[in-house]
Amino acid sequence: MMKLNKYIDHTLLKPDATTEQIKKICDEAKKYDFASVCVNSCHAELVARELKDSGVSTCCVVGFPLGAMLTEAKAYEARLAIEKGASEIDMVINIGAAKEGNWKLVEDDIKAVVDACHPKALLKVIIETCLLTDEEKIRMCEVVTKAGADYIKTSTGFSKAGATFEDIKLFSEHIGPNVKMKAAGGISSLDDAEKFLSLGADRLGT
Repeated sequence: MMKLNKYIDHTLLKPDATTEQIKKICDEAKKYDFASVCVNSCHAELVARELKDSGVSTCCVVGFPLGAMLTEAKAYEARLAIEKGASEIDMVINIGAAKEGNWKLVEDDIKAVVDACHPKALLKVIIETCLLTDEEKIRMCEVVTKAGADYIKTSTGFSKAGATFEDIKLFSEHIGPNVKMKAAGGISSLDDAEKFLSLGADRLGT
């Protein structure tokens, strides 16, 4: 059985998450030495403090969960989260722009957050696969690669469906060599986690 802990972003993004619940997932992440704790940006400072010197990263979502914010707002949120201690950012693309084929807007949106993150933080780009066609997913692989992001990520976990094996396989065939993959949303069994990793996923959001 493969060692899963350093592939896991231990995640709590519910709007009613309390300070006590956030501290609890930080304790769990330290106990099991996960890759990161992923939270909404209002919890960035708390999580960074709880995880200090633990080897577990602080990850914050940006433009979450809809992605339909002004680009400047996403970049600003990313910069603030990094100032508060985040070393990883998971942003949501402008999904409406992708659906209408406005790829320049989608790329510029991602690039602005890339510029806000690098070199201090990694950027994972959530494309919400359940809302895209395969052709749009392939185009997103190209856009994410061109924009210079570090990861392409399947899902927020807040839309119609989450990660599928087919999407990770599709990503693996179309992303650039410097882009990694994160599967997120609905991953609830050891067998599924291991299969996502065997298909090339580098992180699991769960």
